[in-house]
Amino acid sequence: MAKNKPAGEARPVAHPEIRPGQSVELLKELHILTRDGQLNQDSRRKLKQVYHLYQFIEPLLAEVLAETGDLSLADHGAGKSYLGFILYDLFLKDKPAGTIYGIETRAELVQRSRELAERLAFPRMRFLDLSVEASTRSEALPERIDVVTALHACNTATDDAIQFAFAKQARFVVLVPCCQAEVASVMRHNKNASFGMTPLSEIWRHPIHTREFGSQLTNALRCLQLEAHGYQVTVTELVGWEHSMKNELIVARYTGQPRKNAMERIEAILAELNLTELRGRFAC
Repeated sequence: MAKNKPAGEARPVAHPEIRPGQSVELLKELHILTRDGQLNQDSRRKLKQVYHLYQFIEPLLAEVLAETGDLSLADHGAGKSYLGFILYDLFLKDKPAGTIYGIETRAELVQRSRELAERLAFPRMRFLDLSVEASTRSEALPERIDVVTALHACNTATDDAIQFAFAKQARFVVLVPCCQAEVASVMRHNKNASFGMTPLSEIWRHPIHTREFGSQLTNALRCLQLEAHGYQVTVTELVGWEHSMKNELIVARYTGQPRKNAMERIEAILAELNLTELRGRFAC
């Protein structure tokens, strides 16, 4: 005869897709599980996406923790800190060390994340209501950060996260860029002048091409900038993130060996495409 479960003990979720030990409450907060703990077709796809992103980041966290016995990760433009919560739940929850910092300028989201972390008993999660510039100087963060992430940080927020990584001497930088509007805006503003300077302006003559080429160019310049600062860069598709058109994943590992011509390439590209006013963002 089966024994009754003690009152209040959580029943295991009988879904083979969910990894053992995962927080059911967190999965409900992420809308991966329904309120009654079930998976539907949409939530199965979301869960697959979460695991796919995690598989890129987990080896980096394991490497740092194995080498130093500790780990610090800063997630910029954290929003509701879904990425930070997933990383803590799947990787740090049962380990004795390691801290995740969620950095977000919207105070209400920071407060919500603090409340959720307390409810889930995730004590080594910190949430800061700071801009990127302020976070670089804040005493609430350690002098060095091991891993910097920015998932769908809009427009120049990704570039700000890169500058934060440089300032904090990050070992790894993981970026899923989003809404790269700044470069496209400058290209659009300079379009008439560019026509007389270079036949390459035909690449972005039409508005849809301006947007698409501006997005690709932005990420190419970011990769060169990382390489100029001593990072080895890998660019791939974030396969499985079907609900987002922004499907590019940039992973950078610090080697301390800058690519010799990276900054020269940035300067040449900006000059050739009549974008020299963006030197302050990329050529630094």
